[in-house]
Amino acid sequence: MDDKININLMMAGVSYPLTIDRDQEEMAREAAKQVDIRVNAYRRYYKEVPKEVALGMAAFQFAMEALRQADRNDTSPYTEKIKELREVLENHFKEQG
Repeated sequence: MDDKININLMMAGVSYPLTIDRDQEEMAREAAKQVDIRVNAYRRYYKEVPKEVALGMAAFQFAMEALRQADRNDTSPYTEKIKELREVLENHFKEQG
């Protein structure tokens, strides 16, 4: 069974029709709400800025936050250290055995 639904999201006064998984509807609506909140905040602060520019500014802010979050979740330094320690242990046990 196809569990997709069609929804319309409003952001910056523009309707965006989407087809999404039913279980993603709440998240999609919340994401659209967050975009709208930021765009409206930029438009209130920078009154002369067109909504397209405010959308770009909001997109940039979200992208920066996503990159910061990805950086915080980067486990590669730990993975590299574990690999080094495993190699040390393997070499030690080879020498002992």
